[in-house]
Amino acid sequence: MRLRNRFANLLHLSAWKFTPYQILALGFAGLIMIGTLLLMMPITAVNGQGLSLVDALFTATSAVCITGLVVVDTGSHFNLFGQSVIIFLIQIGGLGIMTMATLMALVIGRKIQLRERLVMQEALNHMTVAGVVRLTQSIIISTLVIEFIGGTILAIRWYPDLGLTGIYFGYWHAVSSFCNAGFDLFGNFHSLTNYVDDTIINLTVTSLIILGGLGFTVIFDVWNHRKWQDFSLHTKLVLFTTIILLALGTLVILLLEINNPATLGTLSWKGKILASYFQSVTLRSAGYNTVSVVDMQDATIFFMVILMFIGAAPTSTGGGIKVTTMSILIAAVWALIRGKNDAEIFQRRISQRLIYKAFTLVFLSTALVVIVTMMMSIIQSESFLKILFEVVSAFATVGLSLGITSTLTMQGKIVMIITMFAGRVGLVTLALALALRTKRAKVQYPEGKIIIG
Repeated sequence: MRLRNRFANLLHLSAWKFTPYQILALGFAGLIMIGTLLLMMPITAVNGQGLSLVDALFTATSAVCITGLVVVDTGSHFNLFGQSVIIFLIQIGGLGIMTMATLMALVIGRKIQLRERLVMQEALNHMTVAGVVRLTQSIIISTLVIEFIGGTILAIRWYPDLGLTGIYFGYWHAVSSFCNAGFDLFGNFHSLTNYVDDTIINLTVTSLIILGGLGFTVIFDVWNHRKWQDFSLHTKLVLFTTIILLALGTLVILLLEINNPATLGTLSWKGKILASYFQSVTLRSAGYNTVSVVDMQDATIFFMVILMFIGAAPTSTGGGIKVTTMSILIAAVWALIRGKNDAEIFQRRISQRLIYKAFTLVFLSTALVVIVTMMMSIIQSESFLKILFEVVSAFATVGLSLGITSTLTMQGKIVMIITMFAGRVGLVTLALALALRTKRAKVQYPEGKIIIG
């Protein structure tokens, strides 16, 4: 009882001592520190030697930020305990710090205070405080159900090949897939390349990735209403944009790589389509691959960088600038080209404040990618395209790599750790702060005239 009261007091004090944005950032940082300490322990490794501080910090950050970039092979380096630590970090990182804190508070029977509900509202990007606890409970339940169904399908598929290990692999990879983490246990950095034309594994993993990348808001809206006309504008925009990007990604990758013998060239038509579709889906923020990304053509790699930068949907387990942000900016540009005063999407006007927020997020994200790419170009002796790919993959929490992650210098690892953390927490927190802290100017100055273009 005493321990329970202390834990409840800890949650209560932490919620009142910091701002909601500080709580979110510190929560992720604290979880990363715990993961780092655990992964440094010898009992997590097959060879009995824990990771160095920087490597443990890199791995823990990649897991908590559900990125998937690794400096050591997850399947061959870590034993069962080490793999359990990683999947635990992935699950908490995917659900979110406040979601797990709320779950623990509910378990110990502690009432969620108003201040904590405000933090949950920010963490879930919810419109109002009302219903956030109920929403959190629904998120936890739906996550467990989706991961169980996907894990069962994968376990049944892998059991004939791997025995009991196949069951473990099935549920482990279901969590990693739904959380868009991209960690795998097959060893030697092979990811899912051995199953490039396996229909069950391809469709199951991609379905988990898509569901995780759509966001819980969209999932609940579709489940509750079932009809397109009844969906919210947000749901319609996310579904429409996601379908367009997945179709475009599949088509472009297929056309660019269809004759490449190192990727799609030697596959059957079934394999070509499945591989193109899988790579298009994984660019949403997942990090798995079924063909060698390293051997892809430069045009394909650059196209993948663009899709990674866009990322998944808000309130999802994916990263990037988000599909809604991109759609809002496109709508604003289209309105300007047509000479209209207002941007419109599905016969709904988009507020100027929302357009400013989208522009701010894209500007900050682009600035971060540019600065980090320049820094990495100085630190690492790799081609510019490889470095750009790695940086965008880290920022958008994708986890795909052109093979340079394991060769990063200590300085390079630290820069990438900061990038992964910023991509998962920092820029989103800053954008929310800019959007919510609206200040009315005491003096309204005359409108200035500036020539553009």
